[in-house]
Formats: sequence, C-alpha cells, structure tokens
Amino acid sequence: MMPAVDTQSPTGGAASMPANPLTLREREEIRYGIGRLESVTSIAARLGRHRSTIGREISRNGGRDRYRAFAASDRAAACRSRPKPRLLERCRELAAHVTCRLEAKDSPMTIAVELVQGVYPKVGRTVSHETIYRAINDPRHRDLPRDLYRCLHRRRRQRHHRGDRRPHHGTWRDELPRIAQRPTAATERAEVGHLEGDLIIGSNRAAIITVFDRKSRHLWMAALPDGRTAPITLIALTRLLRRIPAPLRRTLTWDQGGEMAGYATLAKRCGISIYFADAHSPWQRPTNENGNGLIRRYVGKGTDLSRFTPADLRSIEHRINTTPRRVLNWATAQHIYDQAVAMTA
Repeated sequence: MMPAVDTQSPTGGAASMPANPLTLREREEIRYGIGRLESVTSIAARLGRHRSTIGREISRNGGRDRYRAFAASDRAAACRSRPKPRLLERCRELAAHVTCRLEAKDSPMTIAVELVQGVYPKVGRTVSHETIYRAINDPRHRDLPRDLYRCLHRRRRQRHHRGDRRPHHGTWRDELPRIAQRPTAATERAEVGHLEGDLIIGSNRAAIITVFDRKSRHLWMAALPDGRTAPITLIALTRLLRRIPAPLRRTLTWDQGGEMAGYATLAKRCGISIYFADAHSPWQRPTNENGNGLIRRYVGKGTDLSRFTPADLRSIEHRINTTPRRVLNWATAQHIYDQAVAMTA
C-alpha cells in the first residue's frame, strides 16, 4: 500500500486537500498505538502510511498526551470545508499594498519576495506570487480591483500558442547567418556582450528599437519616430551599438524582419557579428522577448510611439536596468554590466 501524501499544515490550516486523508478508523488506530507506547514509525508501518504523515497528525492535534481520534477527525473536516476566506480578502491592508505595487508596475514575484525580506515591515504579512496571480486572473475573486492584469508584464489573460507558419522568403534572407552558428559563449550566457534585439511596434509607423544583453539583461533603446525601414533602422541601430564599448560588442541576434536588410553594413560599421533566429521563432530570443514584456509596462500596445523622446527612453532604460531581477539573483542589470565594463577598461 502506497503511503498517502499529507499536505495539511501543522499549524492548523490546510495547504491543499490531501490525496488520501486519514480516516476515523486510522485515527483510532493512532490513538491505540499511542496508548501502547508505540513509536510513530511503528504506527505508520501498521497503517501503510508515511511516518511524517502520522507524526504531523499527532503534533497538530495536541501531541501524544492529548491526542483524541474524534477531535482530530472533526478538526480535519473543518480544515477541509469550503469556501474559505482568502488571504487577500481577510487582510485588506495587505490587499491594498499589493494593489498599489501592481499599479506601480511591479511584478507579483517582486512584491512577494520583498514582503518575505521585510522590506515593508508595516504590512506585517506575506503572500505568495501565485496567490497574487490567482486573485488577478480569476474573475470570480474580488480581492483586488478589476482589470489589474493590465499592470502585468503580459497584459493578456492567456498565452498564445506557437503555430506552424510558412517561413519568410526573400533574396537577402537566403544566406543569413543562422542562430545555430552563434558562438557557444553566446548560447550559454558566459560573458557580457552577446545581444538580442527587436522592434516594439506602435499604433502608427513609429517604432522603438530594444536591445538586451543576454548575460546581464542590460537594456538599450532607440526611437524610430519616422518609420522602421531598413535605412532608418541601420542609422539608429548604429548609434545605439556605439553606446556600448567596442570590446563588449560581440554578437547580435535578431529576427528575420525586413528592417535588418542592411545587417552586413551594420556588422562592418560596429565590428559585431550578427545572427538571425529561425522564422517565426521568438522563443529563440528569450531575453529580448521577456525584456520587451517589461518595457510594455511603460509603453502600452496601440500607443503612438512617436511621442517618446530620447529622454523618455533613457528613463525607461534606467528604471529597468536598476530594478533587482530574480533571474540575476536579485542583482540589477546595471551592476553586472558596469562590472563587465570595468573589466574592459
């Protein structure tokens, strides 16, 4: 007989419904074993349960001296009863804090981690990021304001599936340097200087160039207010890359968009190797795709991007580059990038 998985909290609540909860008969057997001074291991072996299941059952119900089968059974039934008041429903001060942070464009993970770290001691409670996501996405819950999902990185409720599409065709794409040819150091994020780039498209012909470093996640941005043709993109991207020290301009990975038709000229001007992902394969450029999700907090879809000045873009860069990131063990992209720059000086 396989031991059951007991996930009840030893402090009185129920983390989730046990797969095979203890029965009243088994609880009577536990009481009988306690009376005979049997060990937890012996009781568990006789019942075909894991010893930790029996140990937690005894501990949460008063210990060996106070354990009573019927009282333990009644308590377990009360813990399993539904519906239960949710954490954000019970703690309105915590819900107000979460709402305020989400509206400030902070992610649920950042909110949860900083509460655990005691950054906001006045709140006095912690909450998991999954609880926050559940409160945002479940329309039946009213613990947080409606439409708060619009403050998340991805402003859609459901992910898009990867569909099979026909590849691009074009003369300049026939001999593109493919992502499979990219150096191993770029694939493994072994050093700063391997970049991923793309465009963010607005409501008109304007666009914004976004370039992220794969290792440090450092961001650079450039405006394309007059369109995203290949010549215009070439000029703007050249200026952007020259903001990066030459030793740290190693590789650049892009998709097969027509704005990169002048990639050979760009590579020669900036001394950088350029590679292209497979057609319709954004998951091959995860750093840029995830980073663009962060930028969308400040640059909403359907926005007229021509109104963003260089100063606006620098402000967004600074905000993202100086925000602690879980993927960087809560360091900032700016800190890691600055260390790499110092090594090249």
